[in-house]
Amino acid sequence: MTNSPETVGPLLASLTTLRLGGPARAIVRCTETDALVATVLDLDSRGESVLIVGGGSNLVIGDDGFDGTAVVVASTGIEYAEEDGRPYVIAEAGNDWDALVADTVAAGFGGLECLSGIPGAAGTTPVQNVGAYGVEVADILREVRLLSRATGQTRWVGPDALDLAYRTSSLKGRDAEVVLAVSFWLNPDGVSAPIAYRELATALGVEPGGTAEAARVRERVLELRRGKGMVLDDADHDTWSAGSFFTNPIVPESQVDDILARITERVGPDVAVPRYPADAGVKLSAGWLIERAGFTRGFPGDDAAARLSTKHTLALTNRGSATTADLLALAGRVRDGVRDAFGVDLHPEPVLVNCQLPR
Repeated sequence: MTNSPETVGPLLASLTTLRLGGPARAIVRCTETDALVATVLDLDSRGESVLIVGGGSNLVIGDDGFDGTAVVVASTGIEYAEEDGRPYVIAEAGNDWDALVADTVAAGFGGLECLSGIPGAAGTTPVQNVGAYGVEVADILREVRLLSRATGQTRWVGPDALDLAYRTSSLKGRDAEVVLAVSFWLNPDGVSAPIAYRELATALGVEPGGTAEAARVRERVLELRRGKGMVLDDADHDTWSAGSFFTNPIVPESQVDDILARITERVGPDVAVPRYPADAGVKLSAGWLIERAGFTRGFPGDDAAARLSTKHTLALTNRGSATTADLLALAGRVRDGVRDAFGVDLHPEPVLVNCQLPR
């Protein structure tokens, strides 16, 4: 195994699950952490612009690409250990996330199974505070190893240092530090995390809050995600996406009554509006709002290069010939339609690089 980075071709589209994005001046793939650290610090010392890329599942890159070097994190070491009798895993940042989840389950542990099938690299999961089926990274994160680009030093920090919140952290949208490795707490004896999400509990035949065999939970989660086009499949354009494009909006308490009145006026008084308590107000379902604003699955139709998924309205997809501009135009149309219908602002979940939604 070499400790040297590998320079590959310049097209960024091949690095993202959307298959979108123009060229970079160079793309460097680092398969070892030492090479990743050396590469980033060398590029920084030369004043080169750097784009750190993990699994590319949360990136929307502009058609003009990136005027600098993209550094692909591809380190894949995994180690298991215990602390005070409690098991945990340490994974280098370039590990494929779902492969890491599968490895923990195969090794006889639980805890990560509800996050099965999520595309991307392990190192990106705390940046976004990835979550699904009632579990977030914040619930299971032990530590993160970070490289400070200013000092060249590395350090391990706990979750309290990361300001983890709904689909965000102190690392998101910032490039001062690079995630080198992550560590997660595990459950012994293959026991799952508590099943908090009703759809998953029903699929498993357990009560919400109960547990199950981690391997069985993983199977059910993958089945549910495949049904929504949320498991990567090269042959299925519904999976050519960045996952959920918009975060679920959190509405301040002072606005809730007005917004619910607008929803009732449009969809009728007998329709139950999905709503969940949140620290800063009430969380609404972005997918539910998108559908009730008139944007159906597959919108705007078969001839469009960029469409809503035919399985899940929260996913904006590239049907094979789209440009980033096509995708962002669709996103802007959906955002504006929800705002006009309900007075709710939707915000994109992926990181936008050298591009933005239409104003």
